[in-house]
Amino acid sequence: MKRSHNFTCIVCPMSCQIELIEEDDKILEVRGNGCKRGEEYVTEEFTNPVRMLTTTIPVQEGRIAMLPVRSERPVPKNLLRRCMKELSKVRVKAPVRCGDMIYENILDTGVSIISSRDLSIGNCSEVR
Repeated sequence: MKRSHNFTCIVCPMSCQIELIEEDDKILEVRGNGCKRGEEYVTEEFTNPVRMLTTTIPVQEGRIAMLPVRSERPVPKNLLRRCMKELSKVRVKAPVRCGDMIYENILDTGVSIISSRDLSIGNCSEVR
């Protein structure tokens, strides 16, 4: 049975409304895209959606209580919750430099989690 899926392309500011027609998970047609990049985006989003992961983790002895971190590359969308659960166990000790690896190869994805800012040692007045 053929099914239709609608997407809003985020590759460029045009925000094309793109329709993907599939049958048994096989793409039959993509229409509505204004350029080839839109077709590529929708195909990837349908077959293997990925997202950047951003969150914060607790810091010991830091000027602030939480360190912003992010994935160095997108991770599979279906693993985001498991990644967050795994990161909830992580604690970092200050000082930390922007770009420092916080968690290597999360869930065997080949993607590392890195610091998004410098964080020096200091007196944190926030609740940890």
